[in-house]
Amino acid sequence: EVQLVESGGGLVQPGGSLRLSCAASGFTFSSYAMSWVRQAPGKGQEWVSRINSDGSTTTYAASVKGRFTISRDNAKNTLYLQMNSLKAEDTAVYYCAVIGTAPQGQGTQVTVSS
Repeated sequence: EVQLVESGGGLVQPGGSLRLSCAASGFTFSSYAMSWVRQAPGKGQEWVSRINSDGSTTTYAASVKGRFTISRDNAKNTLYLQMNSLKAEDTAVYYCAVIGTAPQGQGTQVTVSS
């Protein structure tokens, strides 16, 4: 059974940083591309970033490019999202997902507010 557990969210001031983690189990993590998606209050899901299986290729939504960095540690079965220069519009619940599938975890809340 695929399990994805997100963590690392919280309340941060504009301009601050957070590092999200996604612990994966129940599948061969190192064989799959992964993504981060987010859902802001009252809005639909928004794709944020993706990374291929070995971590050599990453892509980002225009809204986060240059501020967010996706990475992975296949030895630890963990996906990361380093978020810098956070803005109020980054406030959302963040989910990790195997590429091509819907998020399966509970997500982690990120709130950017002064």
